[in-house]
Amino acid sequence: MNNELSQATDRPTVVLVHGAFADASGWADVITTLEKDGYPVLAVANPLRSLAGDSAYVRSVIDTIDGKVVLVGHSYGGGVITNAATGADNVSALVYVAAFGPDKGETIAQFADPEKYPGAGLSPELLVLRPFPGGVDASLDPAQFHAVFAADLPETLTDSMAASQRPAAVAVLEENSGEPAWKSIPSWYQVSNQDHALSPVAQRFMAERMGATTTAIDASHAGYVSHPAETVRVIESAAVATISESLATTVA
Repeated sequence: MNNELSQATDRPTVVLVHGAFADASGWADVITTLEKDGYPVLAVANPLRSLAGDSAYVRSVIDTIDGKVVLVGHSYGGGVITNAATGADNVSALVYVAAFGPDKGETIAQFADPEKYPGAGLSPELLVLRPFPGGVDASLDPAQFHAVFAADLPETLTDSMAASQRPAAVAVLEENSGEPAWKSIPSWYQVSNQDHALSPVAQRFMAERMGATTTAIDASHAGYVSHPAETVRVIESAAVATISESLATTVA
């Protein structure tokens, strides 16, 4: 293969979008491996203020990137990428990591119903609410963080994660999602089988509905932290598909 062609087509930029009760630092091991493998990576700071506003912010970042983008979202970040990528010509793949993938008109909150989606564990009593100018923030009770969010990680680490978590505005939970990008962009989904935050049943429902290439790991909601190698494998699978499509288009 011509080296110039290879360099031009085989390295889409990977954009990582964290969810609520987390920050971009959780992607550290994923970033290290992706960069070692030659991928440009950008882990954005998700504002967590409103679904529409957060999606517009991520879209503004995407619009500054030359070349193809593999857009990755964890948890609430999945709702953000679902909206941010709609109509974005340079986003060639979506990767959902234990993430929400709402359809038009759906809300994040509706997937927290434990009767419809067994295993959903993010109930209102687990949230710490703090008012801020213009709304109310929700964070996960630090005493429950390990059990609900990251049971497969050492408590010394989850104590730090709980203390540094970024809260989300309560309003994001009830905001209607827009036209989903997964209807027009190829998608991949990594299910966390031992997730106590977002029901694995809900995850599989969303993955099947979007026609995603689906894999599963025995991991908590923070599977991207506890199983970075598996998470990278899914992201790079999406990237390789992007490369193949680019090469086919170039050759044609």
